[in-house]
Amino acid sequence: MIIAIDGPAGAGKSTVAREVARALGCAYLDTGAMYRAVTLRVIEQGVAPDDVAAIRRIAAEADLVATEDRVTLDGRDVSARIRADDVTDAVAAVSALPGVRRAMFVLQRKAAGLGDVVIEGRDIGTNVAPDAEIKVFLTASPAERARRRVRQKGLAETPDVLRRIEAAIVERDAKDSTRSESPLVQAPDAVLIDSTEMTVDEVVAAIVSLAERGEAT
Repeated sequence: MIIAIDGPAGAGKSTVAREVARALGCAYLDTGAMYRAVTLRVIEQGVAPDDVAAIRRIAAEADLVATEDRVTLDGRDVSARIRADDVTDAVAAVSALPGVRRAMFVLQRKAAGLGDVVIEGRDIGTNVAPDAEIKVFLTASPAERARRRVRQKGLAETPDVLRRIEAAIVERDAKDSTRSESPLVQAPDAVLIDSTEMTVDEVVAAIVSLAERGEAT
């Protein structure tokens, strides 16, 4: 069984997907971490953001593995490094490039064919695994996603900080939803879950229930 969890930035996809995988005994794949790893390599090599050919080459040659426990790039653990602000600021532009997405699709589709797996990202149910048995579109209000991001980063939860983070989230949503290659959209057969007023445990329970009902049919 493939469980595809899509949604915008800050919706809690990674946390929820990990817990769903644990609850069901499935493998877990964080596709967002893969794009972040490519972005990190672009930054480290000093490649200009408009050097499309070089970025495509980096994506095609990157040796990366994204599992529940860690993300490795060319054999080194970059799990923490890919969450830094410089990577966060650049990942939307890098991941929007068709060559990058196509290179990642190869790895993601290979992982999708290895057995029971929970895959989260922004275009899993629409492009990477369109035949997934369970599809979920997980979202939350921009204000709530900003609060979660602030708490995750350990920042002061002041009005100014919240407004700045929320504005960045809205901007990222717009970029992801309007890019030409695999835009962020809800698959027609995906179940919408708005987690604004839900706990992580409640979201996990809802998805596990969907999976269990799916297995029974």
